[in-house]
Amino acid sequence: MSNAEFSTESADERELTTTRGYAVLRNRDFRFYLSGRLIALIGQQMLGMAVLWEVNNRTHSSIYLGLIGLTQAVPMFLFTLPAGHVADNYSRKRIIMLMTFIAAGSSLGLAVVSAFQAPIIWMYVCLFIFATTRTFMAAASASFLPSLVERKDLSRAVNWSAMTFQLSSILGPTAAGALIGMPGWTHHRPAIVYAFNVLAALIFCGLVTQVRHHRVIAIKEKLTFKTLLTGFRFVFANKIVVRIITLDMLAVLFGGATALLPVYAEKILMVGPIGLGFLMAALPMGAVLCTFILAHRPPLQKAGRAMLWAVAAFGVATIGFGLSHWFWLSFLMLFICGAVDNVSVVVRHTLVQLLTPDDKRGRVSAVNNLFIGTSNELGEFESGFVAQLFGETMGHARSTGAVISVVSGGIGTVLVVIAVAIFWPEIRKYGRLDA
Repeated sequence: MSNAEFSTESADERELTTTRGYAVLRNRDFRFYLSGRLIALIGQQMLGMAVLWEVNNRTHSSIYLGLIGLTQAVPMFLFTLPAGHVADNYSRKRIIMLMTFIAAGSSLGLAVVSAFQAPIIWMYVCLFIFATTRTFMAAASASFLPSLVERKDLSRAVNWSAMTFQLSSILGPTAAGALIGMPGWTHHRPAIVYAFNVLAALIFCGLVTQVRHHRVIAIKEKLTFKTLLTGFRFVFANKIVVRIITLDMLAVLFGGATALLPVYAEKILMVGPIGLGFLMAALPMGAVLCTFILAHRPPLQKAGRAMLWAVAAFGVATIGFGLSHWFWLSFLMLFICGAVDNVSVVVRHTLVQLLTPDDKRGRVSAVNNLFIGTSNELGEFESGFVAQLFGETMGHARSTGAVISVVSGGIGTVLVVIAVAIFWPEIRKYGRLDA
């Protein structure tokens, strides 16, 4: 992004902007929630990296890696609408805590399966349960955040909340890679990682109990087909919201290559589990850098144009990663992907929350999570399927299939941006993010 995307300001205005960017962190409830979220996400990121490594190590199959994403996408399709309804009609704080406890139980199940080398099908069962809890928690958490801060601080709160996810994505995979790469206890090292996530979840629950916010629900709506569709009706009635969500969804669907990182680490870059941890950390490292840049600048003045350029850069960097055979170049391309992706995350989340009434935030957040979450998981499945199709099944090396999958996905992302810029000009012309 260029400085043209931001407003021109004096030195005093820049200082005031910076002060406002950090002022939201003085909010007690927001601090407790943010700290707990960071700890919980570190544990989840450690778990995600360990699952990828263990499945790859036990099956040596790209399709099994892709199935990890599919297994986690199915609960989003099944439970997203009920999750939104529950978030709007019950205590969001209690929903977050209950789902965290159940997620801890599924992590404990993964630890047992891994320690005893049980059939791998049980790993997918545990992942299905984990993804179900994440579906309910995502709707509750997204709609819980706006109630902790003032409306004028929401975009900055979203920025810091996104930063906790990205920071956890740096620390989690790196820590998991270091644990898995340690000598000794070869078959038990992933189980130790899963146990760490259990502890992180319990700490998160303890910190959330310290949040004093109490939401009063005036009238509880009955669970009907009509109330379930409230979120969809609201989203599709707002043209700019639905099209920005669609742009982000398609970009992630085509451009997601994270499921194939174990193949790149093992077959192409040959860097082992520690190198895999660094590759997985590259994207969030770029996003964290972008978080601090946004915190020190005023809200985007040409948010639509900035988002289009960011998604296009994501596609180009994905192509660069797919073609690279040098570790540090691959790391740089993933770093760029993470930095530019953070722009679209902040734009999308801020608009969705600002334009939605509180009594509908759970259902609208659920729809948003359905679009983006399933595209993440299905994108991983698509990457694994294409890699398998053009790899082993067509007589090529497994690494060749992975390269074809990643590069074609990056090209698809760039083509999506071009089509959106032409056919949906209102996105290109969208102005201030805080308007």
